[in-house]
Amino acid sequence: MKIQERTGAGAGRSAAPAQPSVGDRLPTPPRERKPALAALAVLLILVGALGATMLVLQAGDRIEVVKVTQAIPAGGSVNTSNTTSVMVAKDDSIHYVEWTQLNDLKKLKAVNAIPAGVVAVGEMFGDEAGVAAGKATVGLSLKAGQYPTGIKQGDTVAAYRVSSASGSSSSNSNSSSSSATSNAVIVDSARVTYVPGPKDSGDEIVSSTNLAVTLTVDSDKAADLAQAASNGEVALVQVPGNSGN
Repeated sequence: MKIQERTGAGAGRSAAPAQPSVGDRLPTPPRERKPALAALAVLLILVGALGATMLVLQAGDRIEVVKVTQAIPAGGSVNTSNTTSVMVAKDDSIHYVEWTQLNDLKKLKAVNAIPAGVVAVGEMFGDEAGVAAGKATVGLSLKAGQYPTGIKQGDTVAAYRVSSASGSSSSNSNSSSSSATSNAVIVDSARVTYVPGPKDSGDEIVSSTNLAVTLTVDSDKAADLAQAASNGEVALVQVPGNSGN
């Protein structure tokens, strides 16, 4: 009996090259190093850190100062109604008035007119008011009804002489003539250079019912106004003309 030889399981198949296993990878070329880019990145980080440090230092070197919010005429004073606080960069070459010095500043007078919106500096104020030639300042103590409501620094007013005593029945014949002379205009145009602000508890007010007002008037009107004021015979009326004396 002829025995037929069995061929192997791979007989008749074409030989193929061996494939690499799944876990094997082809070698990759080494990455190219770029030292210039690395140095640039480090430099940018340092510049950013330096900028942040400068901002912190500048923010810490700021001071709170006085800013004028309402125009102050020559001879006028500051109060909490015409000022506010702002933060500015500290500069030793500029004589800023710090907010903590506001109470001391209230005791001084504006050397010249100060417009609204400016930061106050020491050179703007002094012990003596900058009264122009031919002008004089007169202080008044007025009761309610002798001045217009809401009167403030910079307003233009007229001062009238008003009689504080009522005439008796025996003097009715002279009442018309005395009324004509007593209710006369003392000053037709005066500038209010000082009046306490409504929030100023430290400002000088004669009493709870009196208001301390300072007027700048022509020198030849100062004596009559002062005399009438001392007798309590002055009433103020607000008039147009707030552009200046």
